[in-house]
Amino acid sequence: MSKRFVVASLLALALPALASAAPVVYKVDPDHSSVGFSIRHFVSNVQGRFKDFDGTVKYDKQNPAASSVEFTAQVASIDTDNKDRDNHLKSPDFFDAAKFPTMTFTSSSVKAKDANTLDVTGNLTIHGVTKTVTIPVSVLGTVAAQGREKAGFESNFTIDRKDYGVQWNRVLDTGGTMLGNDVKIVVSVEANTPKPAETKKSR
Repeated sequence: MSKRFVVASLLALALPALASAAPVVYKVDPDHSSVGFSIRHFVSNVQGRFKDFDGTVKYDKQNPAASSVEFTAQVASIDTDNKDRDNHLKSPDFFDAAKFPTMTFTSSSVKAKDANTLDVTGNLTIHGVTKTVTIPVSVLGTVAAQGREKAGFESNFTIDRKDYGVQWNRVLDTGGTMLGNDVKIVVSVEANTPKPAETKKSR
């Protein structure tokens, strides 16, 4: 058996392992990402967003189960285009931003449903209450641009706000309530690998 054949065989065995040895680490780009939500108000849907957030995505294309995500949104950054309503949402009636300033999601497992969809299970903490949820995530793709790699992800899911202790409502004279309990959440993320370190000029 030739030495060349042995080396080629070892490389063939090693390359798949090397390809998925470590997930690629991406930082969420808040300038090209969004965290939005909507909830029923009487008979229509009111939309809002959180403007201050950050996160880290570790994504392994070859082995999605090795991927993970950590995400944090600042409750005080809530914006529904109505200052009085925003202040009410930040009050103890709703999010109580002074006592619970952040909402967080930390993944515990990732499973691939198909080539472009992941089921991400983890702990979602809102209003000081933590629940284990499974969130569907669409992988929009990756691309090399501006000296680094960019990745796109999107998730649409619904939670019951009462599960997290956000219970304020008003009963209508005609029956029913002012607000719905289901909150639809849409998270769109563009994330980047770190910029290459600048080469130090020799002195």
